[in-house]
Amino acid sequence: MNPAEVLDCLVVGGGPAGLTAAIYLSRYRRRTLVIDGGWSRAAWITRSHNLPGFPAGLEGPALLERLREQALLYGGAIRTGYVDILHRRDDGLFVADLDGAPLAAHTVLLATGVVETEPLLPHVAEAVKRGLIRTCPICDGYENIDKNVAVLGTGEHAAAEALFLRTYTDRLSLLLAGGVVPLAAETSEALALAGISVGEVRTGAVRLEDGGATALTQDGQTHRFDVIYSAFGTTSQTALAQSLGARLDASGRLYVTEHQATSVEGLYAAGDVVRGLNQISVAEGEATIAATAIHNRLPRVPA
Repeated sequence: MNPAEVLDCLVVGGGPAGLTAAIYLSRYRRRTLVIDGGWSRAAWITRSHNLPGFPAGLEGPALLERLREQALLYGGAIRTGYVDILHRRDDGLFVADLDGAPLAAHTVLLATGVVETEPLLPHVAEAVKRGLIRTCPICDGYENIDKNVAVLGTGEHAAAEALFLRTYTDRLSLLLAGGVVPLAAETSEALALAGISVGEVRTGAVRLEDGGATALTQDGQTHRFDVIYSAFGTTSQTALAQSLGARLDASGRLYVTEHQATSVEGLYAAGDVVRGLNQISVAEGEATIAATAIHNRLPRVPA
C-alpha cells in the first residue's frame, strides 16, 4: 500500500467525541478521516443547558453541525458509512473495511458510543424530541425541578436514577417494567426514605399524551406524569475493539489508560464507549486527550 494513502488516524464515530478528535488531529496536521455512521445520540438532544459556554442552551443537531464544520475547516475529512471489520497487519497498520474498500491507518480512535435500550413505547424518537421521554437525568434534571416525574425501567439501574432525580423533585415515582427484577433491601429502604413511590407496569400500560404521560400500574391505579425518564440502560459499541482483543472493564466498556489508550497498541477510545457518565463535555475532553496522545506517538510532522 502506498504510504501516502495511509492515514495517521482513522476515527470511527461521528459524534462529539469523534468530531472533537478530528478537530485536534487536523490542527496537529495529521491525515485524519472520520467515519460517521450517520447517527449520534447527541442528535436526540432537544436543547442542552449543561454544555459549558452555551448558557441559553444548544440543540444536539446544531452542536454536531458546528463540530463537523470546525473539523472540515482544518482539513479533516468525514465520510458516511460503517466499519464492520477492523484488523491489524503484521507491520502494525490497522486496516478497516468500508463498503468493501480497505482503509489503512497508523492509529485508530474508537468513538462508537452506546446504543440506548429503548422503552417499548410507540414513537419513542418523537417523544424524546418533544421532551416527554428523557434519557439523561444528569443532562436535564434541573429543567424538571418540582415536576411530576416517573422513572421507567428495571432493577437497580432504574432505582439509582430515581434516587438521583430526588435532588430536583419530591413528586417522583419508579415504574418497574419488563419482568420486575427484585430490588435489594437497602435500595427499597432508600427509595422509601426518599419518598419515591414504586409501582409495576405492564408493556403497553404507559401512554404518551400532549403535555405528559399516563401509566396504569398493576394495582389498577392510573397515574399522570409531566415527564418520564427511560432507564433501561445502554449497550456499549465495543465489537470492533473486541475483534482486536481489546480489554473491557467490569461494566462492559472499553478499558483505557490515562491517555485513552486501549490494551491494543495504537488503538484509542473516547466518549460513551469508555465511560458511563455519557456527557458531551466528558466525551470532548477524552477525545482531546486521545488526539494529543496519538499525535505524540506518531513521527513528527515535517515543518
